[in-house]
Amino acid sequence: QVHLMESGGGSVPAGASLRLSCAASGDTSNRDCMGWFRQAPGKEREAGAGVRVLGGITYYHDSVKGRFTISQNNARTALYLEMNNLKAEDTAMYYCAARPGPCTLGGVWYDAPSTYPYWGQGTQVTVSS
Repeated sequence: QVHLMESGGGSVPAGASLRLSCAASGDTSNRDCMGWFRQAPGKEREAGAGVRVLGGITYYHDSVKGRFTISQNNARTALYLEMNNLKAEDTAMYYCAARPGPCTLGGVWYDAPSTYPYWGQGTQVTVSS
């Protein structure tokens, strides 16, 4: 079993920064790969960033590349998402997720939400323009 809990969301103006945190506990073999996803009202959940827990290789969706940075602590009990230069279109509920096994298949990042069995409750990020 894996337990994930997000924090750090809030309401900020465009151009601001926020740092999201995800506290992770439970079976480490089920969190080989972790990621941040987001879901805006009326839209499907989409991947933002991912990390292979052992080795620290990171992956980013084009929409956040260069603005967001995913990281983890050494104990592998926390996942972070540093978000800079926030835009109104970044407004969404942000979720932490975990999956067992690799982050990639054939070199392609597992960015489909359906491939992640473990999820937190989410933290809301609202960016005003």
